[in-house]
Amino acid sequence: MKQDHHLTGGGYAAILLLLLVLLVLMAVISISCGRYYIEPQQVVRILINGIHPLDQTWPAQAASVIYTLRLPRVIAAVMIGAALALSGASYQSVFKNPLVAPDMLGVSSGACVGASLAILLGISQAGIQIGAFVGGIIAVACAVSIPRIIGKNSIVMLVLAGIIVGGLMNSFIGIIKYIADTDTQLPAITYWQLGSLTNVVWNNILYSGIPIAICLIFMMLIRWRMNILTLSEEEAHMLSAHSEWLRYAVIFCATILTACSVCVSGTIGWVGLVIPHFSRLLVGPNNQRMLPVSVVLGALFLLVIDTLSRATMTSEIPLSILTGLIGAPFYFFLLLKQRLSLS
Repeated sequence: MKQDHHLTGGGYAAILLLLLVLLVLMAVISISCGRYYIEPQQVVRILINGIHPLDQTWPAQAASVIYTLRLPRVIAAVMIGAALALSGASYQSVFKNPLVAPDMLGVSSGACVGASLAILLGISQAGIQIGAFVGGIIAVACAVSIPRIIGKNSIVMLVLAGIIVGGLMNSFIGIIKYIADTDTQLPAITYWQLGSLTNVVWNNILYSGIPIAICLIFMMLIRWRMNILTLSEEEAHMLSAHSEWLRYAVIFCATILTACSVCVSGTIGWVGLVIPHFSRLLVGPNNQRMLPVSVVLGALFLLVIDTLSRATMTSEIPLSILTGLIGAPFYFFLLLKQRLSLS
């Protein structure tokens, strides 16, 4: 772990460039894979044709499959993976704890309540996504308000508030599941909670992509300041009088990133926990380097998971099942490797 702190600028650039190249290659592979297989060379030509016209040497069906089904799904996987990884890394900086996940303040639980309520009321797919977004924002607003109501604004109190809100939201989900129709509504709620990109369309990317892009750019611009949040509260206050404002700005952006992701894909676990940890091992704890690597690595990880989800079996595997099966053992391996290197 110590040697990561001495990573040179060239070494960091090489790692980031390698991850970006792998992401582009994986995107082409992902678009190629599926029940209707398309040659990778054809995928590249079809995508280039969208920017600069080429002589058509591919069937019209291939272009239709790419632009209608696979390209929006690949973009969504990249966008959501990047957002969840960045959100997780940001929360870990705010709470000074590498075991913190994006749901620390109950955003995913709140989104589940909003989406489940919409499913229970028979609202459309767009209504479910709006319900999920609103539910996530309300949950975090409640968690942030509790320390202010009590009159003790501290990290520990914020963590406890997140636990309270998360537990309350989980109880609401239990009530909704209990009264839901077991033949139609309950399976829909359960499937949504397991995460999937099956129903992604271009509108999802437009409506969720804009706030995700704004928050991502903002976080990249202030990432050097986020190192202040990893210090003790006294040191942070000495270095910056605006550390409290910075903390809540980061929490707000991380919440928007998670809420926008969850409202498109449902809840997807492990991305926001494993990816920042692995990024930290690759390039060290400095947020200036760690956050960009987390963004690209998160996008790559979820794209691989989604490709495996739809290409390995006849029926799609929910994303949270695969992220758990792959993420949990991998996280254990990382912790074990780190423990052995420190001993």
